[in-house]
Amino acid sequence: MSSPLFPKENITKNTADSATEHARILVVDDDPSLLRLLSIRLASAGYQIETAENAKVALGVMTSFQPDMVISDLKMEGMDGFALFEQIRARHPHLPVVIMTAHGTIPDAINATKQGVFSFLTKPFESKQLLDTVEQALKLQPLHANDTADENWRKRIICRSSKMAQLLVQSKQVAQSNFSLLIHGQSGTGKELLANAIHQASKRSSQPFTAINCAAIPEALLESELFGHVKGAFTGADKRHIGLFEACDGGTLFLDEIGDMPMNFQVKLLRALQEKEIRPVGSTQSIAVDVRVISATHKNLRKAILEGKFREDLYYRLNVVELEIPSLAERREDIPLLAQHFLHKSKNQTDSVNVTGFTQEAMELLITAPWPGNIRQLENVVEQSIALATEPLISEQLISNALRNKPGVLPSFAQAREQFERDYLAKLLRLTNGNVTQAARIAQRNRSEFYKLLNRHHLTPEAFRDASDLHE
Repeated sequence: MSSPLFPKENITKNTADSATEHARILVVDDDPSLLRLLSIRLASAGYQIETAENAKVALGVMTSFQPDMVISDLKMEGMDGFALFEQIRARHPHLPVVIMTAHGTIPDAINATKQGVFSFLTKPFESKQLLDTVEQALKLQPLHANDTADENWRKRIICRSSKMAQLLVQSKQVAQSNFSLLIHGQSGTGKELLANAIHQASKRSSQPFTAINCAAIPEALLESELFGHVKGAFTGADKRHIGLFEACDGGTLFLDEIGDMPMNFQVKLLRALQEKEIRPVGSTQSIAVDVRVISATHKNLRKAILEGKFREDLYYRLNVVELEIPSLAERREDIPLLAQHFLHKSKNQTDSVNVTGFTQEAMELLITAPWPGNIRQLENVVEQSIALATEPLISEQLISNALRNKPGVLPSFAQAREQFERDYLAKLLRLTNGNVTQAARIAQRNRSEFYKLLNRHHLTPEAFRDASDLHE
């Protein structure tokens, strides 16, 4: 086999090894024949391939197809390979990019690698050289879909976005210490999931991980729940109760919604953290405990301190290291992965049609929605859509219906323009008391054109006139 891409060579079928099997590769080239040839060669080696005929299309493809690496031609119409690389690096800083060109020079290669391009292939190149480069790039991908044993600590966290990649790097680093951590983020972003992952990456992973929502426990019971109580400590205390601190000895205690903890109890928690011992309710004896505390909140604790609602000394005791978990709207490239994950997780819970995926329009709606409820809301929307699905692919209408009662769904440009026109025309008619001539003059449109606009939006001038005017 010989081609402009591959020189004459003895090509034998190669398959990806177990570390890179089924990896996804996006190939970008404005030459259709070379694009097809390259795709066939990589697909025959066991990789999942998606193609794009230019850089602009490639960026669009990446909103739904999450590649493990990108192979792009350098010389292309419009945005070239280097410009595409810069766009990819801004969105996915850890995603390896290989650039190929028939015009390659040593200075080009040096410049490319200095900027962060993984490799630089000069056409024509042997298929073995290509496959070796791909294999090396995939093995260096830090968040590769096929987690190694070393990545098992974060296997429940579904992501590929650069923000989450940076957060996981920080999380693994701080997991090795015993410092208290504060995770800040909106409700539904997965703060407990991250805390559990940090526990799994720590030296305490073989010991208990226990979570408690401070906002869900009544103030009168919070001390007993965390510190325990002895028999007879209060009415109904007919036996000794072991608190979460003692039960979690040697492990990690996750205090969710720490910002809602009552002021009266904050001083007791501070003392427990400082002294590393707790005193059960009704007891005169303290118990030494070895617990790492990870806390979380969606509130601004600095503001709460200024308002006298949170102790400053407790804040600094809890916040030795602070991690900020992004909202779902800040990591939209993760939405297709999360949606598919929730689909596979939920579809086994229904006996209805076998749902296999989403239509393109449905996925676009998922990606563009603002998600005020974050990942928790996304899971709920997917579950609702599966329950009502009658076709193998979830439609845009099902997603829209599931989102309908959720605030702030981002409309399309056409929908936003239509809504603006309708509201604007109605406002003009109210201001002019239904006088079309006057309203058209304000809008700087002639009467016939203005009437067409009113008809399009089903607006009747008479409906905006006062009753006294109708009887004149």
